[in-house]
Amino acid sequence: MLIMDTAKKLAALKRIRKFSRLMDTAIGIPGTKFRIGLDPILGLVPGAGDIISTIVSGYIIYLATRVGVSNDNLKEMIFNVGLEAVIGTVPLLGDVFDAFYKSNIRNLAILEEHIVATEPELEKADAELAAKTPVPSV
Repeated sequence: MLIMDTAKKLAALKRIRKFSRLMDTAIGIPGTKFRIGLDPILGLVPGAGDIISTIVSGYIIYLATRVGVSNDNLKEMIFNVGLEAVIGTVPLLGDVFDAFYKSNIRNLAILEEHIVATEPELEKADAELAAKTPVPSV
């Protein structure tokens, strides 16, 4: 497996964060602190929605392998996506499960914990990059 240099790892990590948040927490529910993403919305489309969500989740896992996530973490990430994919096939119940389980955000947390534990230089570079990146005005 080809492991990336620091700049490419940071770019992949940024992409993982974007996709994870898009799929699991992109939309705030007015009047609550609860957020959903495209995952449970796509799940409302019979058949195709769950397939699309699983493909995006698979891409996130692929990027995590390129960043260098451990095999144990990889197994946990695959379990998270598999569980959400299987339960997601149950009409309505699966969509509610998707909204609460948030496998992509769970997998992002697993990856970030791995980075903190094994690649402190990547964590430091990520923090430095975040400090230099301007916050968009709303």
